Order: sequence, then C-alpha cells, then structure tokens
Amino acid sequence: MKKVTCPYCGCRARYVDSAVIYGRSYGMAYLCKPCDAYVGVHKGTDQPLGRLANKELREWKKLAHAHFDPIWRYGRFMGRRTDAYAWLSEQMGLPRQETHIGMFDVALCRRVVKIMENERSNSIL
Repeated sequence: MKKVTCPYCGCRARYVDSAVIYGRSYGMAYLCKPCDAYVGVHKGTDQPLGRLANKELREWKKLAHAHFDPIWRYGRFMGRRTDAYAWLSEQMGLPRQETHIGMFDVALCRRVVKIMENERSNSIL
C-alpha cells in the first residue's frame, strides 16, 4: 500500500473502504479522520485520485470543476478533456503533468475559477 501523508497534520492517512466516509462503498480511499481529509483511489489500485482534501478544499474542487468541466464537455473542446487540460496548463503557467484539479490546493482551484470566469466573459463579447 502506498504511503499517503496528510498535508494538514503530517500523519499517515489510513487506507480504508470508502464506506467509512460515505456510508456506502465506492471503492477504497485514503482518510485522515482527525482532519476530515480524504481522497479516493484509481479503481483496482492503491493510487490516489489526487491529494487528500479537507472540507474547504473539497468545496473549492467542486467549484473549479463546475467552472472547468463545461468547456471540455460542451464548449470549444467538445469532449476532448485532455485538450482542455493542456489549454488550462498554458493559462496557469503549469507543466501539463501537474495540471489536474484533483492535485490542486485551494489557491490553484481559485485560479481555475478566475480563469474560467474570464474565459466565459471573453467568449460572450
């Protein structure tokens, strides 16, 4: 099992069935119970889907996805998620391999929201 450290308290996260978090199993996850921070894993592996997220970060990730996902689902990238993330990496000045909302902290999620708000207002003009 992979060693996953909580970014909030520095303790090792526990590898648990997600039923511990959600009351129903959706697969395995890493959990730091004292920090209420968790992340799911890629199906069939012990590889985290991103970074451990506490309540604040989970809310910012949801907001970032709410702003970003429409551009690749219905907008100019029309189903090409990889292309949309490549574009986002350019907008953020980050390497492509480091550009994924699942890996972002609160500050980077805020930047996604701002970039997407600017993109939306520029595309209307």
